[in-house]
Amino acid sequence: MTDDVTTKLSAAATRLILDKPFLGALVLRLPMIEADAKWCRTTATDARALYYNPDYIDALSLEQTQFVLAHEALHCALSHFARRQHRNKLRWDVACDLAVNPLLIQDGLKPPPGALHLAEFDGMTAEEIYPCLDENDNDEPMDQHLYDNDDKQQRGSGGGGDGEGQRRESNGDQGGQGEPQGQGAAQPPPLSEAERERLTVQWRQRMAGAAQQAMQAGKLGGLMARLVDHLLQPQLPWRMLLAHYLTAAGRDDYNYTRPSRREGEAIMPSLRSSQLDVAVILDTSGSISDAEMREFLAEIDAIKAQVRARIVLHACDAELAADGPWEYDVWETFKMPREFHGGGGTDFTPPFVWLDARERRPDLLIYFTDAEGSFPAREPGYPVLWLVKGKAKVPWGVRIQLN
Repeated sequence: MTDDVTTKLSAAATRLILDKPFLGALVLRLPMIEADAKWCRTTATDARALYYNPDYIDALSLEQTQFVLAHEALHCALSHFARRQHRNKLRWDVACDLAVNPLLIQDGLKPPPGALHLAEFDGMTAEEIYPCLDENDNDEPMDQHLYDNDDKQQRGSGGGGDGEGQRRESNGDQGGQGEPQGQGAAQPPPLSEAERERLTVQWRQRMAGAAQQAMQAGKLGGLMARLVDHLLQPQLPWRMLLAHYLTAAGRDDYNYTRPSRREGEAIMPSLRSSQLDVAVILDTSGSISDAEMREFLAEIDAIKAQVRARIVLHACDAELAADGPWEYDVWETFKMPREFHGGGGTDFTPPFVWLDARERRPDLLIYFTDAEGSFPAREPGYPVLWLVKGKAKVPWGVRIQLN
């Protein structure tokens, strides 16, 4: 049977490379290791290798085997091994499966029995799914995630308690970890912090390379392309990026104007400070909460005094707010003038038309939005900074992801 299982795994990987080159390239990065059935019921990964129970693989069809291989590879590519933080391990593992499986199903792969899938979580990340899960739910992931131990988690609590305890016993937690247990490989030790950091960088590089190969072959689906684009965006905090661009736009410069004759003939540079005119537009179409808007405005208020910025604020969904704009001098507190109640569609054109009609164009425009709407055909003659909540793209300007 071992030869048949090895052949099936090779065939499944080959089919993925040909039909789904993005997933296939990721699968090739995971060595496949036959595991001891005493601890591995189905498949498992520690982000270093893919472990499998030969009896489980033998019972799957070729299409289901493709799904299983891609499932483990996506866990690694999405860095699920590095994102759990304070969360309960079992609930986090379930959330990760509920995030991965819809991606594979929508990409045309056939799930095996026991694969978790709830349509209500389609398109959501594991972090978004996690708080939606019931603590007393008995769901378990179809595979084993061996990234870390969870010594603080008590048995019988945190959802699926008995299942978690049984899995620990079968995983060899009584002291057999790392020791030979049978014909297959022993359960690997959890990742160290250094390994976790190294593998996070490594898997991001692998994902970027796999996406490039798939795009060159013309076989990177729209769903996977959006996923990759979102995950590979800069991960710097948006506050840091916002401060960087505001400071760069408002930095001091030197003036070399010739002094009067009384001061002599030498031309000495003098520091010249100019006021920065910043336009801020809030997207009030309904997808951004008032609390998020207040947080955003408070951040700009904390920065504007440092760069001596005068701010004009307006709001827009499909049309500009009737009672705007609102203007704030350098010494005035920048805050919400009222509660905004949008809800219609989103059109980004009206603010740009309004700014073009003003006597003075801004030195910088900051647009707070989900980027879901109609954009002007032309980029304006001043810099535009989009602070985007969500995964949508912008056609021009600088995009900063609101994490």
